[in-house]
Order: sequence, then C-alpha cells, then structure tokens
Amino acid sequence: MNEPPRWPLHAITPLLWEIPPSARADMRAPARVYATAALLEEIRRDRSLEQLVNVATLPGIVGWALAMPDAHEGYGFPVGGVAAFDLEAGVISPGGIGYDINCGVRLLRSTLTRAGVAAAAPNLGRTLFAAVPSGVGRSGMLQLTGRELDAVLEGGAQRMRELGYASERDLAHTESAGRLEGADPARVSAHARARGEDQLGTMGAGNHFVEVGYVEQVFDAAAAERMGLAAEQATVLIHTGSRGLGHQVATDFIRRMNQAMAGYGITLPDRELACAPFASADGQAYVAAMAAAANFAWANRQMITFEVRQAFARVFGPREAELELVYDVAHNIAKVEEYTVGGERRRVVVHRKGATRAFPGDPVLIPGSMGTASYVLEGAPGALAASFGSSCHGAGRRMSRTRARREASAAALRTELAALGITVNAGSRRGLTEEAPLAYKDVDEVVNVIHAAGLARKVARLRPLVVVKG
Repeated sequence: MNEPPRWPLHAITPLLWEIPPSARADMRAPARVYATAALLEEIRRDRSLEQLVNVATLPGIVGWALAMPDAHEGYGFPVGGVAAFDLEAGVISPGGIGYDINCGVRLLRSTLTRAGVAAAAPNLGRTLFAAVPSGVGRSGMLQLTGRELDAVLEGGAQRMRELGYASERDLAHTESAGRLEGADPARVSAHARARGEDQLGTMGAGNHFVEVGYVEQVFDAAAAERMGLAAEQATVLIHTGSRGLGHQVATDFIRRMNQAMAGYGITLPDRELACAPFASADGQAYVAAMAAAANFAWANRQMITFEVRQAFARVFGPREAELELVYDVAHNIAKVEEYTVGGERRRVVVHRKGATRAFPGDPVLIPGSMGTASYVLEGAPGALAASFGSSCHGAGRRMSRTRARREASAAALRTELAALGITVNAGSRRGLTEEAPLAYKDVDEVVNVIHAAGLARKVARLRPLVVVKG
C-alpha cells in the first residue's frame, strides 16, 4: 500500500493547521485541519488530507476547505469535512454531503436515573431491539406509497406531527423544525422511493444505534440546566439517517453530475467530487432531492423516537415514556447560510459531511463509540468566524471496518462491554465488531480540540448503559 503524500502543514495555532494554496497549482483556497499533533498524525495515515486538498480546488469555494479532528477518508470529501461555496460562482457536490443524507443525532432526556436504567438494562435492551427495526433490509411499521410518501418527503418531522407521532415540542427542538424547505418529491427517483417505502422508523446497520445512557459529568451547569440535563440523569441517543432512500438519491445524482460536468467546463482531480453549479438545473435538482431525503431522515428519527417511547412505557410504565427531546441535529447536509468572509457578508451553501452545525447557544451532539462516551456541547460564537458554524460529529474512525472485523472478537467485545456495565443488543456479529471501540479515535481528545479551539463548549459527558445496533 502506498504511503499518502506528506502535505506541507503550517501551524496557525497548536490546534489549527493549514495547507497553503501554493501546495498544489489547482488549489483555489487553503485547506485547514483542527487537530492536536497526535490526531493530525492519525489523519495523515489515510487519504483525508489529499481529499481535503481536492475539495479546495472546487469552483467558487469560499474561505477554506476544513477538516474537523474526527476526520477520516470518505467518498470524495473526507468525513469530518466542511466547505462553503458561493451561490452564483460555486458548486453543489453530493460527495460533500455523503450517501446517508441527513444522518444525524437526536438526544432525549428522561426522568429516570442511572440506577433505574441499570436495574432494568437486560429487559430494556431486548424491548428496544424488538421495538426499533434494525439491520439491512428491515421494514418499519409504516408502509408509504404515492402521496403518503410525498407528504413525508415534503413535510419531514412536521408530517409525523400530523400523523400523531410527534409533538409540537419535538419540532421546536429539532434543527430546521424537522423540515428542510425546497424539497421536491418529483426529483426523487422511483428506485429511491421504492427503497424508502418501508424504511420509516428503522435504524439500519453500520454505525447507527439507539443508546440509553446517563449524564456522567457536567462541565457547564448553566448550559446543562438550559437543556434540562443533570448528573446521573438517564438519556437516549438516536443515530441514523435517510436509509436506502437517501443513499439512492446520492447515487443517482453522483452519476448525473459525472455525466454533466463536461458541459459546465468543470474538471476535477477526483471523479468522486462530482458536482454541478449550485444555480444550474442539475444543481437545483439535487438540492430539491437532497431536501426531500433530509426530510425523510428527520421523519425517520421522529418515528424511532415514538418507538423508543413505547418501549420505555412497556418497561417502566407510561409516566416514564415522555422522554423529552433535547435536540436533533444533522451532520450530513448542505444548507444556504450567511457569513462574513474576508470582511464581506456572503450567502453561501455550506457542505457538512460528518460535521455538526454549531451555532451559538444551540446543542451540539457528539456520539462516541459504544464502549466509551458521548458529549453534549453548546455552539460558541467563534465557530461562525472560523468554521462556518461547524463542529466535529463523533470520535471518527481510526481503522476500516474490514480491519476492525479482523482485530475484534464479538464474544470478547461483549465481555469487555459487560465488564463496563454496558448491555449490547446487536443483530449480527459483523455489525458489532465493525463498530468496536478500538476502531475509533479518542472521543475525549477530539472534543477537547473543539472546546479549546472555541468552536463549541463542553456541557456534559454521557456514558452508555444499553446499546442497540443493527
């Protein structure tokens, strides 16, 4: 295997590194990485930096191409990547959003305590595993066709409120109120629609999960109080996205844009960066389909929330089934936002691919691996000027799924997690070993970079008790 190139990285601060545009003739902007020196060496081991440099060559890029401390190699763009493009001169690239459109995280708070959940952990794990369909190809309780599916693609979580699966409070605590404007179901192919018809309310496989944990540590008491969080309080994290529907939307438009780029005079160092001018017919068609898939994802997480509440009611009784939503935030999405760049106020389309929105005062949810911890942060003003209002999205992989399967034993992993007081319900050994803690970076180190760099402030650390995976 060839060693990745050693790109020239200059330290702007001890936590911010830059590859200057002079590093390669086709770069239109610098490429910046938030990381400690140790994390940077991990990032250097794959093609993340090369992919970041490639992003910096795209037409109409504004400011910098950015990588967060959880960055690792992805499709076209690195996972953990952020890039903003001018609305007139810039492009939209499906690779900068990812195949799982609006993969995101939802945090619920409970009136239960750590002790209450721990006492019921085996029963709760089994009940959640039965309540939330997981794994490849699993169907949900709703079968949507025709206009019913259109209503979800247009309305997102707001449609789930109309169907009785969400409350007004749920919508108020969801990014964009659970609905991205501009969605056009007609831009979603028949194949994509077919893949989504029976998948609402399903978790899928890979790194998706439902996790019941507790607040292990509070760093900012005032912020935690605003979010309704307290030490020892039980919590629920839900991590999933748009399932097969979103994957097919990405597949369809990557193919379409690869065929169309020559007509726009766009040449790329990597075909995985396939793109079209944002303002073009191809670009706007993708934006409309992406919004529809994003709405499907918000509806999906809302439906899973309904299923989780039902499971809690069965285990603990109806009083404990309320599970109030703290926040729901996407980390694979493109949105039109406004920033000051180079002293000029500009509207740009921000691509976040494995990166979480971190607006001042908003919760920022950072899941770790199932054997370590997750974090709740609060967006800081510094993110607006430094990272287009963005943060990391998790611990970030340090090894491939193939290598994780080689190095981790499902039986040993279950024993290890049990020793930590963690109950795991998983649909397959493969799904378990691929997501072993050893496959991920140190989430504490990743989050400390974000905190110290002023992108988001630490509020609370969560520890898992019950994990459900596909």
